[in-house]
Amino acid sequence: MKRWKILIVDDEAPMRKLIKLYLHKEHYDCFEAENGIEALSLLKENPIDMMIVDIMMPFMDGYELLAEVRKTSEVPFIFLSAKGDDMDKVKGLKLGGDDYMVKPFHAEELLARVEGILRRSYGLKVNNHAMSETYGPVSFNLASRTVTVEELSPRLTLKEYELFLYLARNEDRVYKRDQLLDKIWGSDYEGSDRTVDTHIKTLRLKLKDHGMLIKTVWGLGYKFEARP
Repeated sequence: MKRWKILIVDDEAPMRKLIKLYLHKEHYDCFEAENGIEALSLLKENPIDMMIVDIMMPFMDGYELLAEVRKTSEVPFIFLSAKGDDMDKVKGLKLGGDDYMVKPFHAEELLARVEGILRRSYGLKVNNHAMSETYGPVSFNLASRTVTVEELSPRLTLKEYELFLYLARNEDRVYKRDQLLDKIWGSDYEGSDRTVDTHIKTLRLKLKDHGMLIKTVWGLGYKFEARP
């Protein structure tokens, strides 16, 4: 299965890490650069499929970086900037950017735009590879965030879907509640760790006869097991 490679360019390390966290959850490989010069070097050395770029950076701003990139490459390019003026957006798109998002942003909107641009730029390759994954009898559609288990198509909430996909991607590995909370809800989640138990319970109910794909390892946590 192809793993799409995305280069994140931003002079603020926390912002790069945040974007990388969101993209990793959706199975993308990420590269980081803190300025345009470093980004151009990485672009030459790696088969990058998309760039997500800030505008206000030292040495070379995002507009200048795009101009350099477009001399040799048509790689999909998303501006992600605190500059929200309409003229900034027009300038970025006229220079050859594929999209322009303003900080602060919603993770789900960013992911939707990434998926859409990859689909338009690379056609059916996206749907045939990165947009679906199968583990045992379970098929995950990453574009629509839906699941099919043989003939069953349960309607899952976003967190149920993310939890199920994370366990499936790590088959037979046992995860404690706090590990799952950190991975799915984030390290800043302040609710009870019992929310994991609640989501597992409702997920099993929705999976009906396939509920035992998610095993309880008493005293330890939960795991996905595709084998009967």
